[in-house]
Amino acid sequence: MAYEYDIIVIGGGRSGLSTVSTIVRQSHKTVLFDSGEYRNALSKHMRTVPTWDHQDPARFRAASRVDFNRYGSVTVENVEIENIKKRDDGLSEATADRKTWTGKKLILATGIEDVFPDIPGYAECWVSAIFHCLFYHGWEETGAASSGILAVGDVGAADPALHFARQALRISGRVTLYADGDEGLAKELAATLESAPAPMTVDSRKIAKRLLAHKPEHKLRGNLARQLGIEITPRNVLQISPPFNQTNVKGVFAAGDDAELYWALYVGTLAGAGAPPQIQAETYNQKGVF
Repeated sequence: MAYEYDIIVIGGGRSGLSTVSTIVRQSHKTVLFDSGEYRNALSKHMRTVPTWDHQDPARFRAASRVDFNRYGSVTVENVEIENIKKRDDGLSEATADRKTWTGKKLILATGIEDVFPDIPGYAECWVSAIFHCLFYHGWEETGAASSGILAVGDVGAADPALHFARQALRISGRVTLYADGDEGLAKELAATLESAPAPMTVDSRKIAKRLLAHKPEHKLRGNLARQLGIEITPRNVLQISPPFNQTNVKGVFAAGDDAELYWALYVGTLAGAGAPPQIQAETYNQKGVF
C-alpha cells in the first residue's frame, strides 16, 4: 500500500520535530518517521531550550507531537525507514515494514552516532562522567577541584583541546589535558601554556580512567543518505546549501546533527555559544578557535 504526502521527514528527535513545527504553519500534508533511537538517549535532562531546562527529553518529544494535533496535517509513524529512493517523476519513495510512502519533498533529520575511542571504561562513563559539550553538560559539576580533557580524535590538536579546556575552567579549579601518548601534541600544549599560562597541566600518558570532557568521532546514522547519492563532507556529515539546507539532490533537505552546520536547535544558541569562548581565550591570552 502506498501513502502520498507533500513532505516526508525522517527523524523524530529535536531537529525533526523543529522541522515539522515549521511545516505545519503552511498546512502541507506531512509524515514524520521516528525510529525511537536518539543520540541523547542516555541524557535525562535537556538544556539550552527555553522553558524545558532540566526536563526529560522524552517529555519534550511527546509535547511536540501534541502540538501537531491542532493542525491536522501531520501523521507520525513510529517505524525506521529501511530504504529510500528518488523516483524518475521527482517524488521520494520511502519503504519500511512492507509499506511505501511517497513525498514531493524529503527532509533527513536522522542524526549521527558517536564512535567511542578504544579506551577501557569510556562507554560506561559516557554522559555520566564524560561530556561531549560543556554547554549542554557540566554546569552541574561547578566547583569541582579538577577536570580532564581527552585530547584525541576531533579534539586531538592544540587549538580545540585548549578551547575545551578553557570551558572546563568555568566549572573546575584546574584542568589536565591528556594527550593519550601523543608526545608531539603534549609538547605543543606545554609550549602554549608556557607562553600563555593558565591553570592547566599536560599529561601524555595513556589514559584508562574517568575523564570529564571529550568530543568523540561520529558517523552518520543509517544508510539513507548514501542510497540517495547525497554528498558527504570530510567531517562525515551531509553537504548542504544554507540557509535552507538543501543537499545536492534537489528536493532533499537535511536538518540537525547530520547536516553541515554547527549543531544547535536555535540560531540564538549559536550566538550564545560563540561569545563565551572568545572571552575565555582572551582571559589567558591564548588563540581562540575563531
